[in-house]
Amino acid sequence: MSAASFNIRVAPSLALVDAKAWDACANPAGLGEPEAAGERYNPFVSSAFLLALERSKSVGPGTGWTPAHALVEDADGRLVAAAPAYLKTHSLGEYVFDQNWARAYEQMGGRYYPKVQVAVPFTPVTGRRLLVAKDAPPGAREALVAALRALREASGASSVHVTFATQAEERALREAGFAPRIGEQFHFLNEGYGDFDDFLAALSSRKRKTIKRERREALGDDLTVDLLTGADIKPAHWDAFYAFYMDTGSRKWGRPYLTRAFFDHIGGAMAGRILLIMARRGERHIAGAINFLGDDAIYGRNWGAVEERPFLHFELCYYQAIQFAIRHGYKRVEAGAQGEHKLARGYRPVATYSAHEFADPRFGAAVAEFLTRERAAVDELLADYEAGLPFRSEA
Repeated sequence: MSAASFNIRVAPSLALVDAKAWDACANPAGLGEPEAAGERYNPFVSSAFLLALERSKSVGPGTGWTPAHALVEDADGRLVAAAPAYLKTHSLGEYVFDQNWARAYEQMGGRYYPKVQVAVPFTPVTGRRLLVAKDAPPGAREALVAALRALREASGASSVHVTFATQAEERALREAGFAPRIGEQFHFLNEGYGDFDDFLAALSSRKRKTIKRERREALGDDLTVDLLTGADIKPAHWDAFYAFYMDTGSRKWGRPYLTRAFFDHIGGAMAGRILLIMARRGERHIAGAINFLGDDAIYGRNWGAVEERPFLHFELCYYQAIQFAIRHGYKRVEAGAQGEHKLARGYRPVATYSAHEFADPRFGAAVAEFLTRERAAVDELLADYEAGLPFRSEA
């Protein structure tokens, strides 16, 4: 089926898209490899998560993230492909940095913003971005790419950016003329460990001792860790966590992205996919980390604390998540963007992928040349990280 056989439109809000139809594209039932790309269910592309961002006003007017979701329908009006797309007026909250491109383009006399961003806002997690229903007719993905290009043209945007895509999507977009980009993250991979001690046994003696010491000092004799999910998460827990989030966010990047209402929305719509890890002294929580649960992975997203405590960040964000993953059979823990210090704590380097296309072919060619050089440097960096992992050679 050709692209002309599909109906293409843009939804200014996910509230205008049937949730079941969207989710049938975002997380098709029975998805296997390679389509699953390591995750059968990704919570961040679900209608519930993306709609919570809109309804809580975390995205929308005044945020620089204007929803413009690309939709592809077949001849019968059935949604067969979609992409979470936004018109951006800045480059914040993306974690694939292009501010230098913006400055260079403006120095050439161009206007970089708005741009079309295909992404999950504020969420540096790899997942499907070209959401194609499992039973979609042939050509649906190509029609979706055409829809993104049409959105760029209609909005006067300079470019289309698809960030934290799967490797298969990056390859398809490269074949469609997009410039590929590679980055790096650090994930814990569960090698079938029986428990946390089994994981520690795979590390070198020095690293094993360091982690044990950090865990002792993080909690001391006065802190208790609460693991909360589903109905165990109460409004008081969200109040406490939001205070942690605001404190850390204000210190790190000036203006936290998520509103208090966002946590109410996800708490109501997807509490079973949330794990709150909270540190408590007596009856008072002093720190916490929020994680989202896929079918195969645990995704650490935000953390905060209202008291300074050595190693508490490592305990709540890394060690508790690893322990939970091993106990419940998750294949990996993704603890967010950046952070070379994760390597010493049993996390491994992995590549991330994005793809970029510019309306101006001259500027697009310059960016593509830059990305070719950058990719060689990142490949070398990943190899260096892998060579320096703290695991025992016999493990």
